[in-house]
Amino acid sequence: MSEVDVVIIGAGAAGLAAAKTAAARGLTSIVLEASHRIGGRAYTEEMAPGMPFDLGCHWMHSASRNPFVAIADRLGFHYFKSGPWKPTVFSAHGWASAADQAAIAALGVANHAAYEASVARGEDVAVADLVDHDHPWAAFQAYWFSLYTSRDMDQASAVDMVAYDDTGENWPVEEGYGALVARWAAEVPVTLNAAVTRVSWGNKGVSVETPKGTIRGRRLVITVSTNMLSAGRITFDPPLPDWKIDAAAQVPLGVHNRIGIKLNHNPFGPDAPLSVTVFSEREEPPMAIQLRPFGHDYVVGVTGGRFGAWLEHAGQAASVAHLTDHLVAAFGSDIRRALSERTIVTAWANDPWTLGSYSSALPGSHRCRAELAKPIDDILYFAGEATSPEYFSTCHGAYLSGITAIDALAKASN
Repeated sequence: MSEVDVVIIGAGAAGLAAAKTAAARGLTSIVLEASHRIGGRAYTEEMAPGMPFDLGCHWMHSASRNPFVAIADRLGFHYFKSGPWKPTVFSAHGWASAADQAAIAALGVANHAAYEASVARGEDVAVADLVDHDHPWAAFQAYWFSLYTSRDMDQASAVDMVAYDDTGENWPVEEGYGALVARWAAEVPVTLNAAVTRVSWGNKGVSVETPKGTIRGRRLVITVSTNMLSAGRITFDPPLPDWKIDAAAQVPLGVHNRIGIKLNHNPFGPDAPLSVTVFSEREEPPMAIQLRPFGHDYVVGVTGGRFGAWLEHAGQAASVAHLTDHLVAAFGSDIRRALSERTIVTAWANDPWTLGSYSSALPGSHRCRAELAKPIDDILYFAGEATSPEYFSTCHGAYLSGITAIDALAKASN
């Protein structure tokens, strides 16, 4: 085909937003996607007919600032406006009391205050260096931290935690966040099953090689994950500068996996909480479990960080057993009768096109997000959730980064 203005690698939220923005600006583009589908880490399947199940992003985070809320309204999608979070916890001592819940909340506030104080001192240290590990609810906070960031406290930058713009509004999408992204971008032309193997670039533009042929363009927007970039899955000629590869390596993707089991019936009763965090009797992290989200007969357990990676490596059966054990710990062995054989277990670290869930800057490396976003020679532009300065690890952060990349590209072209 003839040369396009912009070649876009990746049809996740960043690449799709870049394509839409390019079209609005009158720029020609082509989107190349390695997978068989669009959406990237926004992906909805069905646990059963009429039961959407998000394998990736599920909550519209910082909802009052999230552009996907307006998109959901326009497209007729539904979501739940969750209020202030009050954790429902089951441990060896039984169900947590109001005093326990207050202690959990107070520890979260104290931890964040410690991050902010560290940043105010000009430090960028590991979160683990700042928190109280002897607190009775330290394991609870450490587990939830691994879900927020996909990595453990000793692997994450305190500056990153303070930079993230969190309004506390986390609204799940009933029909699925992945389904919302797919509907929003349905009209975007995307070449699927077109994994990019090599990019040649220079003053004359770019030449992008795929199994479906070579595409030529004036500029390139790269939205692949940091793990893909630092692993060298795409060959660049000339090579990307060391500072760019180093930036990708310093903001790696960790693991956040979802484990779903379909229920034969509702065993929880009408007064069950929406979710519960369960400590088992074994020495392992607790597990957050959604109970019948939106009234659908299934449960979802979530794992993250090193333990999540270990459990993913152990396999699907081990993941289902882990969720089952935590359900039994909280609700008794009779709960097994309600659990069917139908399960969905994600394995994002082994997804060949992402190699992880979402990004978290290593201690001392928050600056690398800005390095990731920097274009090279007004030819190569970069987008994706890892490049977002304040909404990293989110679908809307990826969306906004795609717009930012095209805006910068268009401005440089004028």
